[in-house]
Formats: sequence, C-alpha cells, structure tokens
Amino acid sequence: MVQLSISDGVAEIVLTAPHKLNSLDEQALADLSRAYDDAAAAGVRALLLRGEGRAFCAGRDISGVVPAEDDAYAYLGDLVTPLLKKMAAFPAPTFAAAQGACLGVGLGLLVATDVVYVADDAKIGSPFANLGATLDSGGHWLFTERLGAHRTLDLIYTADLMSGAEAVAAGLFSRVFPADELLESTRAAVARVASGATGAFRASKELVAQIRDARLGLWESVEDENKAQGVLCGTEDYAEGFAAFKEKRKPVFKG
Repeated sequence: MVQLSISDGVAEIVLTAPHKLNSLDEQALADLSRAYDDAAAAGVRALLLRGEGRAFCAGRDISGVVPAEDDAYAYLGDLVTPLLKKMAAFPAPTFAAAQGACLGVGLGLLVATDVVYVADDAKIGSPFANLGATLDSGGHWLFTERLGAHRTLDLIYTADLMSGAEAVAAGLFSRVFPADELLESTRAAVARVASGATGAFRASKELVAQIRDARLGLWESVEDENKAQGVLCGTEDYAEGFAAFKEKRKPVFKG
C-alpha cells in the first residue's frame, strides 16, 4: 500500500490503494512510517508524498472497524499522532500533491507536510458529521488557524467540502493546479528545492515550527482531538454513523 522510490536526492512516497481511495489501516500507517524512516536514513534533500488514483487519502480505513470494540483514542494516539510528528520533523523539505478526497487522517498527512499543492478537484473538509465522530489529525488546528472559528464550525457542522481552489484561496494550502498538471508541477518544485540549500531550508523549517507551535499548540490540539474521539467512539451515534457508512445509507442519530 506504500511505495518509496529515491532518485537524485528526492524521495517519492506513494499511497498505492486507489481501490479504497488510499484509506489507511494500521498496516498502511506502519508502512508509511517506515518509508519516512528509510527516506531520512538515505539523506534525501526533499520528499514528495502523493496518492494514486482519484483520491489522495480518504482517511482511516473503517471497513474492518467494529464500533463497539473500537478504541479511537489508541488508534489516533498510538498510531496516527506519532506518524504525523515524524512527518512534520522530517529533516528536509517535504511536499504533498493532493487530489480528490483529502479527509480525516488524509487531511492530517497534509497538516504534517511543509508545502501542499492541491488539484482543483480536491475535496477538503470534515465528513465526520455523518459518522457521529469528530474531526481529528490536526484538522481543528488547521481550520481554526487559517479559516477562523465561524468557518471552521460551519464546515464541521454541515460536512460541506471545499474544493482545492477554495482551499488555496482561503489560505489552507499553497497552490492549486488542474488535476492533470498537479503531479508534474509538484515534481518540478520538489526537484528545484532538492538542488537548493538544504541546511538553510532546515533552519527555516525549524523556525516556522517554533512560531507555529508556540502560538497555537498544534500537538496539544491533536491530543485534545484524540481524547474527544476516544469518548465519542463509545456512543450510540458513533456506532450508527459507522453502520450507515458501510451500508451506504443516511445515518439516523439520536444525539
């Protein structure tokens, strides 16, 4: 489900499960973590993360999740958050090329990436209103910082999704491209950065992270999300949301 290739100082990590919109189960998260370790060990000067098919990453693979037995806090706190921290601390500039669905944990992968280029057909937001769950993986931090409280809660309450063009116009991500130009354009930017002053880029990356974390506390926000999800996964609405998703019907929540 995860492939790593290295050439000319650039690591390219690819999510390779387009049949399920590159959604991530525990094995895929472990494979992705290992790919970042291997890329760091190889001393690459830049990294590109992308997904095959019509979606970047639709989030957690819930196909095998039994809501009554689910420990969402452990899934997020033990598996997802360590991966996101590892990605954010990668010792070289990182880029993502994101098309289609970028939701849940998939959105978190973008939060943990230095520079994000999106396709105009990207779908970004919080689908969790339909699952009886809450936005996680740094989504509250990203949306509140860039969009403000009102727009953040609007997206969460309604489950409406932003296009790639809307997300870039709102300041969520860096640049938007037509879907058929996204990968070529991102690869060109990554190659240019890989030939640059890696040490200086690393210093700037660390400085930006210090400013960001001191101001808003990304990882404190992520931990609060994990705790909230851990509580919600024990509710009837959580079970109903998962069942409705799997049965492709509208959920009936009791509140």
